[in-house]
Amino acid sequence: MKKISVIFILPDLETGGAERIVTTIANHLSRDRFEAKILLLRKQGGYLNFLREDVEVIDLNTKRIRHSLKPILGEIYRRKPDVVFSGYGEVNAYLSLFIKLFPKTKFIARETNVVTEHVKRKEIRFFYNFYNNYHRIIAQSDDMMKDLIKNFRIKSSKIIKINNPVDFDFIEDKLAVSEKPESFKYNYKNVVAIGNLSARKGFDNLLKVFSRLKNENVLLHILGDGQDREILHQMKDFLGLKNVIFHGKQENPYEFLKYADLFILSSRYEGFPNVLLEAGACGTYSLANNCPGGINEIIQSNINGEISDIEDHEIFSQDIMRILHNSHDNIAIKNSIKSRFSKNIILDKYEKVLLDLVK
Repeated sequence: MKKISVIFILPDLETGGAERIVTTIANHLSRDRFEAKILLLRKQGGYLNFLREDVEVIDLNTKRIRHSLKPILGEIYRRKPDVVFSGYGEVNAYLSLFIKLFPKTKFIARETNVVTEHVKRKEIRFFYNFYNNYHRIIAQSDDMMKDLIKNFRIKSSKIIKINNPVDFDFIEDKLAVSEKPESFKYNYKNVVAIGNLSARKGFDNLLKVFSRLKNENVLLHILGDGQDREILHQMKDFLGLKNVIFHGKQENPYEFLKYADLFILSSRYEGFPNVLLEAGACGTYSLANNCPGGINEIIQSNINGEISDIEDHEIFSQDIMRILHNSHDNIAIKNSIKSRFSKNIILDKYEKVLLDLVK
């Protein structure tokens, strides 16, 4: 039986959500049925170390997405894959215009965010006029699916909702070599937030919340880097927040999640937040902002977490303290995630989409 060749397209394999998901899919597709390759605009990023050896990496060595179209199309023409799987919003948008050049190849786009919230540039939104050229579009959440249908007139028959997978084996391997971070003080409650330091992640709101907790024995540990780093550091100093620590990017964020008393998702919008899934996989209770992007699909109230409105800084701060004074069942939290989002459950859905397309 001829194997189905699949080329996954990403800008790079830096440690972000889309990169983590595509790496997981490429690593774990059935080798009896599929041959996986990853086409990168630039061959760099931490997830390169976790790719299986039999996943070929195609390096275009291109710095900018807009300059990558010609070499991407050239690789598709030369390699003639059965399926092209584009896993990054901006690449998806540009590629949609050229799909009909390859009548023997099936094209899948995996969206990474609620598009209306995320894509503001008119020149990018223009390409969504051609999104129905895709044979299938993967939406990670109900919010994302409804947004594509309502605001971009995508045919509902083209869209398939598949939540993000959690690789418990990978996380447990990381936890096996983890130790309690030195910055976690024994007589303090330790709260963790993780994400790119950008407006989308809402860390400005989180700092305002913690300005109300200055007199509590609670530390906030923020992991990540990004364009708003200096602004957020200045805001921390202006608010006099000695109880907030910026750690930058961490190679093993799971040790922070494992030993945290609470994980907070402060985002203004999401796609289907991996970090919320991973906090649950580490057995850590979560408090999430009530934002678009599948939050209600992940949080099972009072089992693995709660949802609140971070724009109400006072109420959110009270929610933090109430949760920190309660105990939570770590096993129930893990099972809440594993029973719905473990990689085997989700990968079966991806394999079914690929097989149905190529029939």
